[in-house]
Parts: sequence; C-alpha cells; structure tokens
Amino acid sequence: MPSARKITVGVLALQGAFSEHVQLLRHAAIALKAHDSETQFEFLEIRTPEELRRCDALIIPGGESTTISLVAARSGMLEPLREFVKVIRKPTWGTCAGLILLAESANRTKKGGQELIGGLDVRVNRNHFGRQVESFQANIDLLFLKDSVAVSGSEASRPFRSVFIRAPVVEKILPHVEGIQAGEAEREETVVAPSKRPADELAKKEVKAEVEVLARLPGDATAIKDDEKTARAAGEGDIIAVRQGNVFGTSFHPELTGDSRIHVWWLEQVVNALDRRKQQASKVS
Repeated sequence: MPSARKITVGVLALQGAFSEHVQLLRHAAIALKAHDSETQFEFLEIRTPEELRRCDALIIPGGESTTISLVAARSGMLEPLREFVKVIRKPTWGTCAGLILLAESANRTKKGGQELIGGLDVRVNRNHFGRQVESFQANIDLLFLKDSVAVSGSEASRPFRSVFIRAPVVEKILPHVEGIQAGEAEREETVVAPSKRPADELAKKEVKAEVEVLARLPGDATAIKDDEKTARAAGEGDIIAVRQGNVFGTSFHPELTGDSRIHVWWLEQVVNALDRRKQQASKVS
C-alpha cells in the first residue's frame, strides 16, 4: 500500500477574502478523499516568508490588490512571493485581486501605485466593470471542470454562479518574449512585474507554457445591486479565467459562492503539478 503524503496549501492572508478560501478548500479536500485517500491536505493562512516556505501551493485571494501589494512589500513578502511563483514556479491561483497581482502587466494603474508579482503572461484591465456598485453575478459554463475526477459529470456541467466585484478582465495575452515587460511599461498608466529567471528546467517548462483561456464572460450576467434579475449585455466575450502551466487566475470570486467545485479541480491540479516535480527530481537523481 502506498504511503500517505501531505500537501500544504497556503492562502495569502494579508487582506481580502482569505478565510472564505480556507473554508472551501476544506470542503474540497473532503470531496477528494473518496478518490485519493492517500493524500492529506493542510491549509494555512500565510502572513510571513517563513510560513510561505512551508507551502507546496498558494492562493492569492480577492480583496484590494493595491493594499495586498503594499502590505506584502512592507512585511517583506513581495520578493518571497515572486520567488514562489516565478522562480520556483509552485502552483498558484489568484482570484480577482489575486489575478491582478499575478499578471505581468496591469493597466489603469498609476505608476508607483502598486507592485505586481507576475507569473501570467497577460495584461489585465483593473476594475474593468467600474465601481463597487457595478458588481454583478453571472452563470458561467466552466468546461475545464469536466477534467476533474472528483466533480461528477452532472456537477461539472452545471453553470457556476460567479461573483464579480470591481473585477478585472484579461485584456490581452502577451507574447512570451524577452523584455515584454519593458514594452508594456511604456504604456500609459501601466505597471509591470519584474523579470525573474526560473530556478530549474521544470520551472522553465512551466513558464514557457502557452496561456490557456479557460472561461469567458457570457452576455446574460445579473447585477448584484438589483433585486430583480436585470440582464447585462455588455462585456460578452471578456476573458475571466486563464492558466499558464501551474499558475491559474480568475476574475471572479469562487470563494464567495459556497461552491467548492473550482477548489476541487484546482487541488487536483496541485497534486498533478507536485507529481511532475517528483518525477523530474527522480530523473535528476
């Protein structure tokens, strides 16, 4: 019988909806138990570099991206986060503000207003839908959930009720070329992430992966601010979920829905990524 293994997943807890993520991760781990009884998960709230070093994977939650960035810089977390995501290339998921921080380029941002971690070769448009009162919900078909072993076929096909609060969208998928950040930095009101060199061959492979568009916004979203179900036609086709290797980002807030299906799928992706790392290590040794 194979021995049990323990995977530590952190949720960055500097600001935002981190406790909601932890709660859904616990639900997701229970769902996975029936399909993988040998893997044990530990979920931690992460506030220091020492806590981050314990993690095999990380979620950067929704909240205020500028605030998260400033607190990370002041607490000495910004560079360790960049090393985690861009140098070692550990599995990372960012929701809403987390997506902004994981982007290589973010517009509608004053110079010096915030710093980015990077990891996704995309340019995001911050607050694409406007102010807080323009928040809304949308039923989205997430086809990638069908890749999950633990999410049943009928559950994978059920639309995901997604919450958008001052949400960004992926405005452009950037070419993975040397110096792309410098070109993006020349754009007005645009900040970029610093370039980092991957630590090893597996990290290089993850970095060179193509950006996959996993979800777009349909045209029948519903405004949260209204009691009535008001149709929203604007924004159809906007990119709201992307993945590049083992870095994943969503514009919306799955943690605010009580629906753990994306968390189940993502934990499976984490397990797969760690298996790839283990196989690579065995080849080297």
